[in-house]
Amino acid sequence: MNVLLLSIASLLLMTVPCSGGRKEEPAPLFCIAARPTPVLNTPDFRHVFGGSGGTRLHRDASGLVREVEFIALPDTVFRIEGTMPAAASTIYRVSTPDYPYPARKGYFIDSRFVTPVHDEPASRVCRMPPRKDIIKSLLAAEGTPYIWGGNYRAGIPELLSFYPPRVPLTQHEKEAWMLRGLDCSGLLYEATGGCTPRNTSSLITFGEPVAIANLPADQIIQKVEPLDILVWKGHVIIVLDRERAVESRNDYDPEREGNQGGVRIRTLKDVLDETLRNRIPVDHYGEYPAGGKMKFVVRRWYKGSHLNY
Repeated sequence: MNVLLLSIASLLLMTVPCSGGRKEEPAPLFCIAARPTPVLNTPDFRHVFGGSGGTRLHRDASGLVREVEFIALPDTVFRIEGTMPAAASTIYRVSTPDYPYPARKGYFIDSRFVTPVHDEPASRVCRMPPRKDIIKSLLAAEGTPYIWGGNYRAGIPELLSFYPPRVPLTQHEKEAWMLRGLDCSGLLYEATGGCTPRNTSSLITFGEPVAIANLPADQIIQKVEPLDILVWKGHVIIVLDRERAVESRNDYDPEREGNQGGVRIRTLKDVLDETLRNRIPVDHYGEYPAGGKMKFVVRRWYKGSHLNY
């Protein structure tokens, strides 16, 4: 009897498929940037980097790659909210506290830039550099080209191998394909190691206000300190000292042919004179100048070795 039961049990085990009792591996819920990671507002990376013919970047009428939101620094933590298979990789729809801005379609990354994990990891550690190191980085960025969404001036060479162009590119075209460059808030973001807000919509209330309401340029100059920012929704300029300021713009002279954009150091007086031609200085961005004129504020965010939120 025992021999018969053992024989039946053995037969049953032999007929059970090998995968019958195995559970599916759960999909990862998070991922960590293993290298500088481009974050786009579209899942169609191939359309941005190559288009249907694989020959060009997708640019708007101003020559900007508007699909690029920012470059996530290594160790940035993403929550994976969806996955989409692509030709050579998986595209993740993600969110991250490092970029807390609403998006109509969401934010997307290529899985080849990140390491997926199942348990929520600790957030990226942010250590504000000393003031002198921030200023040194800002000075070293002079001449870097302007790139919409750029905050990693060395660029991302993996984009040339992950999305290889199908025609030879000039050096300038290769650098653009790699997103080599900085935009205005990206200039500050890179210099601070990602410890400042990435968009001007947050920088307008970042730190503390400097009282400049209705002051002329020479009086504003006497009030500012190194690393104060002149900012409005859409642009930020960083004070180096009471003589100089640095900014990254796509175009410094709309009347001149050719793109003169990029990171440039200018006299603070010239910057203020230009700004005051079109904008009114206010103490708080919520204030509305008479006549509905445009405005700007000066914010003081750097204090010693810590941030003042």
